[in-house]
Amino acid sequence: MTHVLVPATRLVRWVDNFTGRHGATALSVREGVLHGTAEDGSAFSAGLPFATAYEGAPDVASFLAAAAAPGEWGVLLVRKGGFAVARLRGRDLVEHKIGQRHVQGRTKAGGQSQQRFARRRDNQARQAYEAAADHAARILRPGPVVVGGNRPAVDEVLADQRLRGLAVVEPWLPVRDPRRAVLDQAVLDAMSVSIEVVNAPIG
Repeated sequence: MTHVLVPATRLVRWVDNFTGRHGATALSVREGVLHGTAEDGSAFSAGLPFATAYEGAPDVASFLAAAAAPGEWGVLLVRKGGFAVARLRGRDLVEHKIGQRHVQGRTKAGGQSQQRFARRRDNQARQAYEAAADHAARILRPGPVVVGGNRPAVDEVLADQRLRGLAVVEPWLPVRDPRRAVLDQAVLDAMSVSIEVVNAPIG
């Protein structure tokens, strides 16, 4: 099974290419997802962005009409040394903040020195998470939020009581250290159609 994120603007071409490779494809809707089954036995399932259930007709045009971004939503990316927070209205970026915090690298020293370094790293990481939570509480609004980065780091930030109103939705975004380009790509990925493909066995 292969998982891909396809921007809505490219979905028609993606389905055409799938049909070209695997033969005529029958579309159906089951459990809020658009399914396609090709002549050779290959299949795909396409889910709307923001974990929205699809309840329309079994055709690509109707599916695309339902793939619009919510009125207000957010992105939260966190790694040990940095974070990015963004609030969007539809496809428009309303407000964002990107921050980096220094976190001590690992040391090969042993004994008490290693323990001091470990405590320092933990303190620096906690301060980074607190800063991310502060900006998330200021920028984000209750509603759907797509998250990514490092799972334990994201969990630490989301544990802040001020963020209880956020509804975390798929997809998870395994991004590198957040920078503006990383945030921009994360926004595009969050608005993309999530597709799982199962290719028929050869021979």
